Amino acid sequence: MLEVKELKKSYGKKEVVKNVSFTIEKGESFGLLGPNGAGKSTTISMICGLVPYDHGEVLVTSKSVKQFPVLIKKKIGVVPQEIALYPTMSARDNLLFWGKMYGLNGSQAKRRVEEVLEIVGLKERGKDRIETFSGGMKRRINIGAALMHEPELLIMDEPTVGIDPQSRNHILETVKGLNEKGMTIIYTSHYMEEVEFLCNRVGIIDHGEVIALGTKAELCSRLTGSSFIQMKVESLSDEARQVLENTKETTQITFQQEDGIIEVVAPNPQETVATIITSAVQAGLIIESVEIKESNLETLFLQLTGRTLRD
Repeated sequence: MLEVKELKKSYGKKEVVKNVSFTIEKGESFGLLGPNGAGKSTTISMICGLVPYDHGEVLVTSKSVKQFPVLIKKKIGVVPQEIALYPTMSARDNLLFWGKMYGLNGSQAKRRVEEVLEIVGLKERGKDRIETFSGGMKRRINIGAALMHEPELLIMDEPTVGIDPQSRNHILETVKGLNEKGMTIIYTSHYMEEVEFLCNRVGIIDHGEVIALGTKAELCSRLTGSSFIQMKVESLSDEARQVLENTKETTQITFQQEDGIIEVVAPNPQETVATIITSAVQAGLIIESVEIKESNLETLFLQLTGRTLRD
């Protein structure tokens, strides 16, 4: 479905995408992960034909995005981070507008509007203006707009940011269902659990480069250990961070300052936990909880980038 070959993009002297390459098979659900500023949004924009690339090639169904931009855009549905809807128009009229923008005629567009409202679970709100919708409902219609022309490839950039849990679950189940019916998905998110639920293969981008690529099982096999230490403390000072960073027997320590979370990757977490607790107490920290957790994609991301996905 998609081939990205040695893609490069610079703005002035700053190279934001460096030799990125990956492929996505038809019917696959692919997670593209990276911390803020890693280059994933620029990569997506180049795949969509919205941003020209300096070097490399993007092929959708074996056709070049650069040579056949209009044809390719008909095959792609894009769900952007920002809501791309007209607030004073109804949900139905918004979908009708986007359907016609994709070339659907009157009867096609009207039929498809009803199908899409059913897919996103908002058929009873079709006549209501978007400005009366909650954030989650707006995002569901935003997804609906990208589905109007029945794209072969659906690209979703942070589609669940800032919404209620009910809408988030509905979106995840909707995307899962679309993929099970054969639609190819590219999904970016700051929520690792979403990617683990939806995606059978994952690419991790950092500093403009793909640093890991494979199935969840393949990627997790690269982990230093099968578990890690998570400690929650009352407050975290810079002095305490320095003490913990100098603790021996650890591979990597990260800090989530606002939440008071400290995560420690070590070859033998069960043996290291006592040392970490001792160091934390000596640093004057008040420990609320300590837990040894099973490693997952979040742990791998932490090991590879030194940051959590939300950093």
